[in-house]
Amino acid sequence: MSISQTLMLACGALTISAGPALAQQADWASYNRTLTSERFSPVRSISTTNAAKLGEVCRFDTGEATAFQSGLVQVNGALFATTERDTFSIDPDTCALNWRTREDFPENYLSSQRGVAVADGRVFRGARNGSVYAYDEKTGKRLWATEIADKSKGESAPSAPIAWNGLVFIGIAGGDNRGVKGRTYALDAASGKIVWEAYLVPKAANDPVRGPQAKVDAPAVTWQNTAGVEITGGGSWSSYSLDPATGLLYIPGGNPAPMFASHLRKGANLYAGSLVVLDARTGDYRSHYSIGPDNFLDYDLSSAPALFTTRNGTQVIALTPKDGFIYAFERKTGKRLYRLPMAEQLRSSAKILPTGTRFCPGGQGGSQWNGPAFDPSRDAIVSGQVNWCSTIRLDPDDATKAVAAAQFWTGSADGVGKQDDPAKWSGWVTSVDALSGRRHWRFQTPNPVLGAVTPTAGGVTLLGDAGGNFFALNSATGKTLFQTNLKGAIAGGVITYDTGAGQKVAVSTGLTSKIWPTPKATAQIVILGLK
Repeated sequence: MSISQTLMLACGALTISAGPALAQQADWASYNRTLTSERFSPVRSISTTNAAKLGEVCRFDTGEATAFQSGLVQVNGALFATTERDTFSIDPDTCALNWRTREDFPENYLSSQRGVAVADGRVFRGARNGSVYAYDEKTGKRLWATEIADKSKGESAPSAPIAWNGLVFIGIAGGDNRGVKGRTYALDAASGKIVWEAYLVPKAANDPVRGPQAKVDAPAVTWQNTAGVEITGGGSWSSYSLDPATGLLYIPGGNPAPMFASHLRKGANLYAGSLVVLDARTGDYRSHYSIGPDNFLDYDLSSAPALFTTRNGTQVIALTPKDGFIYAFERKTGKRLYRLPMAEQLRSSAKILPTGTRFCPGGQGGSQWNGPAFDPSRDAIVSGQVNWCSTIRLDPDDATKAVAAAQFWTGSADGVGKQDDPAKWSGWVTSVDALSGRRHWRFQTPNPVLGAVTPTAGGVTLLGDAGGNFFALNSATGKTLFQTNLKGAIAGGVITYDTGAGQKVAVSTGLTSKIWPTPKATAQIVILGLK
């Protein structure tokens, strides 16, 4: 088998075909393009020889100043994205608006929303008010709404869902609030009916039930909580991955709470801080990977894992949590292949002191809501990271235990900590060999890399940073081929596609947030192409 044939099989692309099959492969049909979340695009018109000729084609300005973190989906001749309350469809070549619809509910403090899933003529999204919505793909008309979270407790659904086989998968966030327990749902795509509900941490007899219960028995023995400290945590606030060949759903689990006071909840705290694997059809438990069994620094498993097969046939899972490491596991055996630092590490295993402990990455460091990418043409994993440290003081136990139900519950009056001066922050993008973890190259950005990283068949890796800098790098060397500033923090989708009008790159810009000190700008989608 030739290298080109191997590449085509690895990425699922039929690059020598014509007609509808080629058009489909040139789309970006899900949050991470494929359900298995490799984020690799087989489109190759933008290459190492011409990337320097990239330029802005058009912009779509939402007119909103908001924490714009939306992934982008481009399928069937339209590009879809979300703000906190709005969902919109635009032309992916001209930025002309097709439709825009809004749901009315109070603005959330974080105001973030991470995108849509599109399937069978419907567009699906979650919302900060705890509901999941479906709209007609062509008109934006609302088709149904289903409540999966209790907003009075601080629960919400900011994740970008994924859709498969007539089902929509999404979880609830809010596991940092006292008493909130992480849950995942499968909804019927046609009706919105809850098909199954899965508690990701031990469920108590008085916990609410919203639908048929999946068989997920998180072991309560792994939560050795002090009296007066109930089980809290395990929310999932980013997208998922799914293997269509096996029907297995991969869910990144959030931190346990109170996050910094781990001495009040001794044990592995399963399945918080774990990659949980469920049967997508039934929600029943299949396996898990415990990533942070002693999680006391807010190191969530915060992004969807990449599922892929290397050139030698090894099936691999790659994860990049907030702890600044990359983890790789062999899927058949569960054996860990490596754990390697991707961001600065400082006192990340030291206990937090009442007087304060500075550690790196901080609670807003490492890999946030966008995970690793896999480049099959180089057998490489590419990861973007946030280099930003925090200082935390630990509260007395009495103060932690006195926090009211539904309130933010960290174990520190500093909340998630005091971040270093942004003048000290930066970002890293690293390429490593997928099987051995050997580093190919490393590229430092002046600001954190919050947005997605996208390698392409043209040998170009696309990314942006929180200062608005957009880069096209040589995938083999990490050298800069093109750089421009898009005048808004890049914190969501960076995708590429070809509708038949030439390869384009679409970028979410304009993150304006209460917790990220970025340039003030409205949320916009910028589309670039070759001049």
